Amino acid sequence: MAASTRYAVAASGQWVDEEDGRRLPAGEVHAWEHGMNQTVCGLSLSRSQLGRFAHVVWSDILPESGGAADRVQRVCPRCASVAGRRGSDARPPWHRTNPRP
Repeated sequence: MAASTRYAVAASGQWVDEEDGRRLPAGEVHAWEHGMNQTVCGLSLSRSQLGRFAHVVWSDILPESGGAADRVQRVCPRCASVAGRRGSDARPPWHRTNPRP
């Protein structure tokens, strides 16, 4: 289900890239679906004063991507677990080798 859904970004701050003039997220970022008034983790966009970045894809704000992640300080762990995260924390560090019957 998460693979078919394309998540956009909601963030606590913003900055403008000097090269192309795009508005990009800064501060704490959350995953957000188009048409919804709340983030994936359940925060209300208006009450939390989060800005919507419909033109920024979720995978671009992850620090590993290097895309729009220049000024991202914190990625919401609840949103990252739902929307997906690449890198060393993509899977749990443990692996069950001999499950119980």
